[in-house]
Amino acid sequence: MTAHQVRIERYADQGRCVAHIDGRVVFVRFALPGELVAIELDEPHDRDDRFWTGEVTEVIESSEDRVEPAWPLAGPLAFGGGVGGADLIHVSVSGQRAWKSATVSEQMRRLGHVDVEVPVSGVPGDEERHGLGWRTRIEMIADDEGRPSMRRRGTHVRVPLDSMPLATDTLNDLAGREHVWEGGFESGAQIRIAVPQPRTTAGGSGKSDDSVDDYAVLVGGELRSGSRLLTEHVVINDEAGSPHDFVYTVDAAGFWQMHREAPNVLANAVTETVRRAVDGKRHAVLWDLYSGSGLFTLPLASMVADGVRVLSVEGAKEAVHNAHRNLGRAGLDNVDARTGDVAKTLRVVPKRFAHPDVVVLDPPRAGARKRVCEQIADSGARTVVYVACDPASLARDTATLTEHGYTLSRIHAHDIYPNTHHVETIALFVR
Repeated sequence: MTAHQVRIERYADQGRCVAHIDGRVVFVRFALPGELVAIELDEPHDRDDRFWTGEVTEVIESSEDRVEPAWPLAGPLAFGGGVGGADLIHVSVSGQRAWKSATVSEQMRRLGHVDVEVPVSGVPGDEERHGLGWRTRIEMIADDEGRPSMRRRGTHVRVPLDSMPLATDTLNDLAGREHVWEGGFESGAQIRIAVPQPRTTAGGSGKSDDSVDDYAVLVGGELRSGSRLLTEHVVINDEAGSPHDFVYTVDAAGFWQMHREAPNVLANAVTETVRRAVDGKRHAVLWDLYSGSGLFTLPLASMVADGVRVLSVEGAKEAVHNAHRNLGRAGLDNVDARTGDVAKTLRVVPKRFAHPDVVVLDPPRAGARKRVCEQIADSGARTVVYVACDPASLARDTATLTEHGYTLSRIHAHDIYPNTHHVETIALFVR
């Protein structure tokens, strides 16, 4: 194939950058703005498409943000990589945060029609580890020899693994003890490992008092070892700065924030934001939408103000079942935790919850979308705290909320997915 030499112009989405060949836009993987690189175009590229895609095969003039991949298997195909899962592995951690700031800001301008610069904060310890060692959940596929593997991009080749550099030391150690890396799986089997990361509790011991079975190895969705129900600890600071330990039961196959510290980071940020919005109002009403197993629900129901009442809505039945379990363990009886599609559930809201003071929402990658944003506006909520895992969806929903009288008051992103293009953003809207 013919290599093309291009000058990289700017960041794009999905961990790619923009270049041009003969006037046609090319989205390039493993590049950085300002670099002169040789690229190979993906096939097919001879059609009359609006754009092409390609990948770096040689770096001729490099950016100061470029580093040697800390996990070479996730780097470019031309350098023996291609397994995916870490599309910014060639970028320094500080460079990744600058990239994410630029891309979130651009999406907000282009789709949200809001001119704003979005700061991105990292998690302590990530830079020292070059963005490795953070995942508490991983998924792999068994290759033809039954070994855990990941697919090489653009091929049917499965590359066997003997560790997962993005995973925590706790998870890698557990996988070793459970002989996961030795293989023996049925070819094509989906392998999922979930291991709660021990966190410093309110008592300050740093020890986990959970059972030694507080992990899960799932093969084809079935539990091979460990426990289907896992225990997670999240430490939330109260108004005086004192830590409180919240305990969560979560499904090993269900959703939970993957970064070892993401639950702490996000729950503290959301709780503090809501606390300021409520400003001590007694009997405040809150909505917690797309609430999962209750990560935000528990601290919102117990730490925001006296007499607060919370309506939580989540579509996954198992998650809501665990949310009830978590609320019961915490002794909270001021939450109406409902199962169902958010838009459908909000059509009929009990009178005591009909007019929330604050709405918190943490939708999936597709965002809340127009109907839910309109329902939030119709509720009369003064404040909306939006937790987003996809900047484009956040930007589109920002445009809808703005049309219905809200103003973006504050926005901040958190780099809880190091070495990937993903980023978590918290946006505060006020009426």
